[in-house]
Amino acid sequence: MIYLTILMAERVGLIIILAFLLVSVPLFRRLLFNQTISAKIQLTILFSIFAIMANMTGIEIDANNQLHNKIILTAISTNDSIVNARILAVSVAGIIGGPWVGSLVGLVAGVHRIIQGAPLQGWFYVPSSVLIGALSGFLYHDRKSYFKVMTPWHGFIVGILMESIQMLFILLFSPMGWALVKYIALPMILVNSLGTSIFLSIISMYLHQEEELRAMQTHSVLQLTNETLPYFRQGLNERSAQQVVKIIKKYTNFDAVSITDRQKILAHIGAGDDHHIPGNKLETSLSSNVIKTGQIKIANNSKMIGCIDPNCPLEAAIVAPLRIGNEVIGTLKMYYTDQWHLTPVEVQLAIGLCEIFANQIALGEAEVQAQLVRDAKIKALQAQINPHFFFNAINTISAILRRDQEKARELLIQLSNYFRANLIGARETEITLGQERTQVDAYLELEQTRFPQKYNITFDQQVKNDVYLPPFTIQVLVENTLKHAFGARKDHNNVQITIKKLKARLEIQVIDNGKGIAPELLPKLGKEPLTSSKGSGNALYNLNQRLIGLYDEHSALQISSSNKGTQIKISLPYHTKEGVDNESLNR
Repeated sequence: MIYLTILMAERVGLIIILAFLLVSVPLFRRLLFNQTISAKIQLTILFSIFAIMANMTGIEIDANNQLHNKIILTAISTNDSIVNARILAVSVAGIIGGPWVGSLVGLVAGVHRIIQGAPLQGWFYVPSSVLIGALSGFLYHDRKSYFKVMTPWHGFIVGILMESIQMLFILLFSPMGWALVKYIALPMILVNSLGTSIFLSIISMYLHQEEELRAMQTHSVLQLTNETLPYFRQGLNERSAQQVVKIIKKYTNFDAVSITDRQKILAHIGAGDDHHIPGNKLETSLSSNVIKTGQIKIANNSKMIGCIDPNCPLEAAIVAPLRIGNEVIGTLKMYYTDQWHLTPVEVQLAIGLCEIFANQIALGEAEVQAQLVRDAKIKALQAQINPHFFFNAINTISAILRRDQEKARELLIQLSNYFRANLIGARETEITLGQERTQVDAYLELEQTRFPQKYNITFDQQVKNDVYLPPFTIQVLVENTLKHAFGARKDHNNVQITIKKLKARLEIQVIDNGKGIAPELLPKLGKEPLTSSKGSGNALYNLNQRLIGLYDEHSALQISSSNKGTQIKISLPYHTKEGVDNESLNR
């Protein structure tokens, strides 16, 4: 029995060595957790070969329990039996591939065992092997508890159970019955169970290594992300792409990295850079396919890559789409010059990088659009303020120049102050109240010179000039009041402007004694663009949207009106150069 155990250990050792070599192949590791039918078929074929090898490297034992240690067993005598590692191969097939894979491998193993010899006496090897494969497969889900594979200890228990089932079939149906079982049971159960455990240990070891590699790659990806962000925030272009591929190459082990837009190569570094040249049209059919389908593609040979250069050294590739929303704007391509380098770890890395880069590009686009929107709104306000006011101011100054040159000079200075404040407002999101007052005061002096005695403007400023607010805030309210509140009335037109701090908010009120706002217009004012005979009608709408966008809903315009006048109020978070009043953020 000891000699049999040693011989069995040799056979199982051969299977373990093959398993070790097999697990080092990336293709097999990709099959381990692939749920596709194609992967199941490949696993079935692979483990069927293992089972057949186990049969053919078995130890022949005759009716007298004499061992015949042959190198290869293609056939055995009618009354002889075989001690082998077949059940090990069938059990592991079920554990890794599931019930169907285990059952099919068991079927192949059982049929081959009958072909080897004793077709009548050995019929039970088929149902026993199929049953063992199926039972192992029902434990398939246990693999999710430990790096997606059954633990070696559980594998040892399963090995004992499955080999015991095989012994039971031999005991019940083999002509040699108990005489054979009592001789082979212990060596086969012990050695094959250990073999199952070692087989699963090898797989777990590689998975541990991949987990460690993923951890290292995660650190590298964080560094990579930090370095690529400033470039991708500039958008997807040749300049940003060329910097990004250098960073990717620095932190990964890819032989070449490339980024394209939908039509051309933006950047390429590494192998193949003699013909994958930035500015050229897409060199590979794989890239075109990814852009068309929006799906990540993996190429395991140069033919699948489809490079137009027959001497291209690239042999494996991962090509992933770069998206903004649902639109594919380009591709990220990572290449190897050797196929075997491509593993699931690299595929997951590529997918992760694409998601990160797409978000970075989207962030950059969003920032650009936000800036454009801010600029557009400010320029829209300027367009509403400037043209008519400018010509009216020039005409007023020209008229005054004839009778009061000093006053004309003063008005020119105010006009200069007004437009200088406009330029500052066009560049800034916020300005100080002092800067805003400079513009408003310049505007009011020009208007009151143009219409003497028409307006009575009163300022009640209860805060310092260093408080911040968006440019044109008071200017728009005051100009809107002077344009629309009083109609053709030439005197007794009062405007009260109050600026104060109230519960950690900056409150601005503009109150007039005008004719009021038409009831049908009041709910729309500031909430949608309106047609106006005295302007574009968008001034209050643009201001309101800008205040909400910069701060919050509490900062929106609050308008009340009657036939005795109109009140427009704004409440903003109060903050100065020293910081924001925390109470204002809690409103």
